[in-house]
Amino acid sequence: MTSHLPSEEALADFTQFFLQTCLDQVSFMASLVQPEKLRERILHWAAQQIRDGVLPQKADRLLEAILYRGSLLRGDVPGLLDASERQARRVVAALTEQNVLTATSTRAPLRLAFPATLAGQWMPGLFPEAKE
Repeated sequence: MTSHLPSEEALADFTQFFLQTCLDQVSFMASLVQPEKLRERILHWAAQQIRDGVLPQKADRLLEAILYRGSLLRGDVPGLLDASERQARRVVAALTEQNVLTATSTRAPLRLAFPATLAGQWMPGLFPEAKE
């Protein structure tokens, strides 16, 4: 009886093709997103929002800490910002309202969100510009 299973050589060829395609896609996405510049773009956006009065002072410091750490406990925010509990809650609320921060519950750590509305500013080139 003849087996219909691919030979080891065909499997190796397919695996090489698949992995090369994965590497090509990672390179392509890295060139679009430019992750080494992502932090700079996010902080630039925050500074502009603070200047425009959309975000309270020190919002950029909170974002920078979360970018560095990956997440942050809410209880750590006042100390990080050198601010009162009320001011810290105000900063968190403003960033949450802009859909920039997220948490799974009111007690969960704060994490950075990537709102679609900011994709063009935070990750230019990732999505095609809308034609008017």
